[in-house]
Amino acid sequence: MATVIKINQADNVAVAVSNVAAGEVCHAEGRQITAVADIPAGHKMALKDLAAGVNVIKYGYPIGHLTADVPEGGLIDHRVLKTNLEGLLEYRYEPIPADVGKSAAVATFKGYRRSNGKAGIRNGLWVIPTVGCVNGVAESIARNFRPLLAGYPAIDDVRAFTHNYGCSQLGDDHENTRRILADMVRHPNAAGVLVVALGCENNQLQAFRELVGPVDGNRIRFMECQKTEGDEVGAGVELLKEIAEACADDRREEIPVSELKVGLKCGGSDGFSGITANPLLGRFSDWIVSQGGTTVLTEVPEMFGAETILMSRCRDEKVFSKTVSLINDFKEYFISNRQPVYENPSPGNKAGGISTLEEKSLGCTQKSGKSAVVDVLKYGEQLHLSGLNLLSAPGNDLVAATALAAAGCQIVLFTTGRGTPFGTFVPTMKISTNSRLAASKPGWIDFNAGVILDGKPVASVDDEFIDYVLSVASGENVCNERSGYSEIAIFKTGVTL
Repeated sequence: MATVIKINQADNVAVAVSNVAAGEVCHAEGRQITAVADIPAGHKMALKDLAAGVNVIKYGYPIGHLTADVPEGGLIDHRVLKTNLEGLLEYRYEPIPADVGKSAAVATFKGYRRSNGKAGIRNGLWVIPTVGCVNGVAESIARNFRPLLAGYPAIDDVRAFTHNYGCSQLGDDHENTRRILADMVRHPNAAGVLVVALGCENNQLQAFRELVGPVDGNRIRFMECQKTEGDEVGAGVELLKEIAEACADDRREEIPVSELKVGLKCGGSDGFSGITANPLLGRFSDWIVSQGGTTVLTEVPEMFGAETILMSRCRDEKVFSKTVSLINDFKEYFISNRQPVYENPSPGNKAGGISTLEEKSLGCTQKSGKSAVVDVLKYGEQLHLSGLNLLSAPGNDLVAATALAAAGCQIVLFTTGRGTPFGTFVPTMKISTNSRLAASKPGWIDFNAGVILDGKPVASVDDEFIDYVLSVASGENVCNERSGYSEIAIFKTGVTL
């Protein structure tokens, strides 16, 4: 007998745990239902006869309406389900209690205490170009220094983080580039940073240094290629040597989890995302918050349709108003570019069982757990408050992950049902929604939440996940680090000169 899962008592659909063939009997709601069509794993099966125009309920909320009749046991996917969502909306603050309390036991990880008091979980050397014109120089400096790493055992790695911007940009785009790069220079996961400028770009080095603010001059160095006599690559390598020598005594020490800042992200979602991996992150987020730590939820377009759940958890009307602006400003971005607001689910999402944006969003926002929303950050803004924060950034995996790291997150937790190998400039841990993916892509997936579907107790999985995240925070590499996949992507909205 096939297994299907009814997530919420109010739902009129269930999710197939594995492929269900037409004619196969399924056990749901304490009764037997015969599938009248093939139901792929992760997809929805009607629990009763549903007429065209009726709302489909999943997670206890409508995820769209039917465009055709679907009989009991029938398949419901994007071909018969249409979103109910519209454009800009007006919202009312209707708060609900959202206090997860404080944990009695204080957890710790082994990190690096920086001179400014911040805590890092890696000790890398970063080469950051101010403009895309010197990407090659930055990469050459990192490549030429890498063979020397053995002489600097305190240093984890050396990376150049290239990008296309820093010049020929106007307004917000220019400021976004400067803010993200400045956030990186100040990030506590870096033991030291070499900033490489060209000299004639819009992102002028002196103004950029002022934006970065006070830094440890032994660990943060700046080089302008047009003013460097002779070989700029060799000069950059010599500066990296000086930085590495300044970091020679760096050692890990016990740091309370209250100083851990964790980004929450999903990509390549499937029908199991909202059942296994995303709820796992939600429970982990609540645990971090109970420890006095910080989590950050982004992907604003993937809040559409579930935004009122987050709004009801805002700790006060000021945060609620900022959340309303977060949502409606992003909708305006779509509208001003003459693009549909709600055409979000990707082909991979649809193949995995997600049919509408409401369905995607209701699964996506489960990563935030049940904690109160304490603050809302603009793109490029850094964290101010401990607790659950919302961050303005798009759903694009690398852009959003970069924004989370730039906000101050030392690690990004990334759930996926389809799989992806990428990583941003902080450890980017992949959590699979299903065991099939974990088995087929061990070089991508770090933790398998699919064991919940296989019957492993949720509490046991939660404990294992907490232990694993803390081991990564204490130095254990994740797949993207072992593969050397570390990149950045900066959000762009306007004109390029």
